[in-house]
Amino acid sequence: MSLDSVRSFFLAHAPDIVIIEMEASSATVMEAASAHQVVPAQIAKTLGVWLDGAVVLIVMGGDARLDNRKFKDRFGEKPRMVDAAEVTLQTSHPVGGVCPFGLPNPLRIFLDESLHRFDVVIPAAGATNAAVRIAPDRLASLVQGEWINVAKDPE
Repeated sequence: MSLDSVRSFFLAHAPDIVIIEMEASSATVMEAASAHQVVPAQIAKTLGVWLDGAVVLIVMGGDARLDNRKFKDRFGEKPRMVDAAEVTLQTSHPVGGVCPFGLPNPLRIFLDESLHRFDVVIPAAGATNAAVRIAPDRLASLVQGEWINVAKDPE
């Protein structure tokens, strides 16, 4: 199961990180922000995007939106979102619990600079009611992620 793969990941790579399981759903940014008593921007949402014919994950602030122009300038192609079934197939995580931890197969992972606004961010942990609290740079290190800037600038 997905939550189990995330548990195994943290046991192997960061046993000090505790998975927080909530009674209520934290599947959306707003639900997660409410459940963890933080602003929506502090939730680290994970998007599945097609890049060069493969699925990649982009982790970004909960209030951030993908900027098509920045993405194309960075990668040379338009972003195409991965549908829910393919995201679950590629990550083993359900939509609302998608995260870059405990993946069945390696995927390229990118982290948007929008996460650097916070000392701690809260990504999901493989279930719609599970998450972790983690520093953005530690998150990047654990998942061997690459920092990029593809979020729309705040208005």
